[in-house]
Amino acid sequence: MTLGLLGALLAALAYGAATVLQAVGVRRVAALPPGTALRDRARTGWPYAVGLALDALGFLASVAALRTLPLFLVESAVASSVAVTAVLSVVLLGVRLGTAEVVAPMVVVAGLTGIALTAAAGPAVRPGPGATWWLLAAAAAVALLLVVGTIDHDRRRGAVVLSVAAGLGFGGVGVAARLLEIPSPFWQLATDGVAWALVAHAVLATVAYGLALARGRVTTVAALTFATETVVPALVGALLLGDQVVPGRGPLAAAAFVATLGGCITLAGCAEPTHADLAPRAGGQAPSDGAPTAPAPQPVSPRP
Repeated sequence: MTLGLLGALLAALAYGAATVLQAVGVRRVAALPPGTALRDRARTGWPYAVGLALDALGFLASVAALRTLPLFLVESAVASSVAVTAVLSVVLLGVRLGTAEVVAPMVVVAGLTGIALTAAAGPAVRPGPGATWWLLAAAAAVALLLVVGTIDHDRRRGAVVLSVAAGLGFGGVGVAARLLEIPSPFWQLATDGVAWALVAHAVLATVAYGLALARGRVTTVAALTFATETVVPALVGALLLGDQVVPGRGPLAAAAFVATLGGCITLAGCAEPTHADLAPRAGGQAPSDGAPTAPAPQPVSPRP
């Protein structure tokens, strides 16, 4: 179980740091004058590439953790990457957080500690060969929600549908990763239906989340997506895959899960780092108080 916990922790740290680096890279490139050569853009935006590499590392770490840990623990740990982002934004970028954003990471840490103390380690119970078809059917349902949300003329309602679709898609990635068996040789994954279902859920979720952000309020989109991608896989794991808590610790597990989810949702709307010094200010002047300021906060993208 220790290695699984380390994998879940590594995933949260990698995803959280990736968000910081990607934000830095994007803003550095945006600050370049028009017509800058592609090579110079790539050199300036190198933090973004490092962030993508950390995203890949975080995904692999979460998949490794799901070999032995229940979905409710790993999904909560992955969602807690927003707390890592918030802390790194303060430490590395000097971003100021409000009172709620200061308290929320502490709540997340306390909640994750409680979940770790209550989770029973072990592989998933294989629900049978039909599980692959259920995963693919779930991906089809996500695709249907994606279409419905996209064509809905009511932008607010469409954003809600797309947010739920994104959460279900990211949750499907977690469920598929929990069921995935790595064959030997590994390239036989190309013929594994669970692996294809994982890829389908990841692609659909990413598209749905981007469209949801374009149509709705960022805080609403982030909160709905985080809640869906954390709660639904936890229920699937508990009801269908044999995920369990240590006997007698059910109430503590429930309270810790709610605390972690609440802290993550609180941070979801404001944890993406911004830093005024990453882009040139009018007249090239620093803020009058010498501290970095930030435009309106945006949410962190949920991680599969």
